[in-house]
Amino acid sequence: MSKRLRGVSVLDDVSLCADAGETVGLSGQNGSGKTMLMRAIAGLIRPNAGRVTIDGKELWKDIPFPPSVGLLLEGPAFLADRSGRDNLRLLASIKGLANEDDCLAALRDVGLDPDDRRPYRKYSLGMKQRLGIAGALFERPSLLLLDEPTNALDADGVEMLKRLVRREQRRGATIVLACHAADILRELSHEVYHIAEGRIDGHEELRQP
Repeated sequence: MSKRLRGVSVLDDVSLCADAGETVGLSGQNGSGKTMLMRAIAGLIRPNAGRVTIDGKELWKDIPFPPSVGLLLEGPAFLADRSGRDNLRLLASIKGLANEDDCLAALRDVGLDPDDRRPYRKYSLGMKQRLGIAGALFERPSLLLLDEPTNALDADGVEMLKRLVRREQRRGATIVLACHAADILRELSHEVYHIAEGRIDGHEELRQP
């Protein structure tokens, strides 16, 4: 798959495959194309060449978006004047796949208090990141796209993320994970693709986490 923006190549002949229950890690510097690749997988941008296929169905041809996907791309964004609980409720209302108990469980999973009525704008950066992770996971999607999920997390938050990623692996989710911390990426991934200037620059097959 290839993508050009304003005449500049941002993805150049990228090819990869991920199976159910597998975590594919993406490694590369800022601007290397990791986030752009995730945006293409999510159906948010359309490639100039090549295709994205999910469960045998091609994006932009057979389906407009992945039918079951959780996203954390470039940092979380929620309604500033609503609490974390209310924000998850609003997300849940779009598809109707998650109920109130799912929202509460997701908040507890990431270490947030479901009864905290503070608006999102008063959250710390770490709390905002935790809510972003909860928003990606709470509908139990079959595809998870996590872009630098350890940003702003303390040591306890990183351990929480590892635990949740392993849980999602056991559940059978396909996970694409971008992380600057090489040790965390290798610990959680079944394989790692190294990306530089929009191209795959290397590939590692790792032991199953």
